[in-house]
Amino acid sequence: MKTIAIIGGGVTGVTTAYALAKRGFNVTLLERHRYAGMETSYANGGQLSASHAEVWNHRATVFKALQWLTRRDAPLLVHAHPTWHKLSWFAEFISAMQYYHDHTIALARMAVTAREHLFRWAADERIEFDLKRAGILHIHRDKAEFEHAVAVSKLLERGGVPRRAVTPAEMRAIEPALRGEFYAGHYTDSDSSGDIHKFTTGLAQAAQRLGAELRFNQQVVRLEPAMDGVDVTVLQGDGADTTRYDAVVICAGAASRELAMQVGDHVNVYPVKGYSITVQLDDAASRAAAPQVSVVDDAVKLVSSRLGEQRLRVAGTAEFHGFNRDIRADRIAPLINWVQRHFPDVSTRSVTPWAGLRPMMPDLMPRVGPGKAPGVFYNTGHGHLGWTLAAATADMVAANIASSFGSVLQRTTSPLKLA
Repeated sequence: MKTIAIIGGGVTGVTTAYALAKRGFNVTLLERHRYAGMETSYANGGQLSASHAEVWNHRATVFKALQWLTRRDAPLLVHAHPTWHKLSWFAEFISAMQYYHDHTIALARMAVTAREHLFRWAADERIEFDLKRAGILHIHRDKAEFEHAVAVSKLLERGGVPRRAVTPAEMRAIEPALRGEFYAGHYTDSDSSGDIHKFTTGLAQAAQRLGAELRFNQQVVRLEPAMDGVDVTVLQGDGADTTRYDAVVICAGAASRELAMQVGDHVNVYPVKGYSITVQLDDAASRAAAPQVSVVDDAVKLVSSRLGEQRLRVAGTAEFHGFNRDIRADRIAPLINWVQRHFPDVSTRSVTPWAGLRPMMPDLMPRVGPGKAPGVFYNTGHGHLGWTLAAATADMVAANIASSFGSVLQRTTSPLKLA
């Protein structure tokens, strides 16, 4: 039986472990934390949002980023300190603008496929993760914003994601708790929301039941391709331990770039920091005043999701500051203010802040499939759509591996048959 090492225990690593275990591979997942889903898969916006598949490679994004350079609370904040990594990432970002339409359509299609896999896996494994299939409501504050969204909707529809324009009156009917003055909105009833950490933990347990071995507190420090596999070196106390696997799948989030360099690949993932708050709905008035429908506010790059009866998750913003994980008060304040503005009767007395590093490729397309070296595969770089896409990309890379080993076996046995 072929042995596969998966590096990273976030939602992409865990879904990959599950997809491979279902295909009968001998799977070992290596995660540097004590548990699965403890970094970017811990407290994201909670949305399974095919309607949010628009890539960022658009001149409007660049224009807004330049406008916001001097604002510490800007929805998209680029720290001025230059690094080669940051400069090279932005150069590739600009270069990918020509593929804006094609990539948006491709991500929408991928998100639809992922949704089918995820719902089936959750049902098969009886995973409870506060799933709410109430759709997602995009809110627009002015005509220009709405007209851009209309153009995006045409791309999404080509990718199999229909969403309809709605008037302010229809928006209030969809989500009665929402307050504020809006020009219009868009509603996607096929989208949903839930708790990514609960899902990741539940699927990790399911992968174990299928035979996958999950090893925690495993810091992978070295990858080295060999003639018959890949050597993976992991820190063990004061020393290190090296094990050879038939193949490895790099699902290491923002750390994927460094690991890829060790095996001769260019995977220019950048850690784009996002923030979230989890509002505890401790009183009946807050529970009644909190939204049931998930919301996207494109103007300020924030999303919200209701997680069960007791929690409201609000997340967003994008900060280019390398591997900085600091939780800044001036970045958390806009999230709290957004709740107070649009859901004023929700108490924000009990709020838990969080920050995570989204692993983002310059073209916003995840890196999925084989690398240059035999036995090296990738499932990383999903950016703001990690949970939305993970089930599809996991199935894709598992199929790649199954096909790769099948073709290797065929090439090996064919000469013997001919003899």
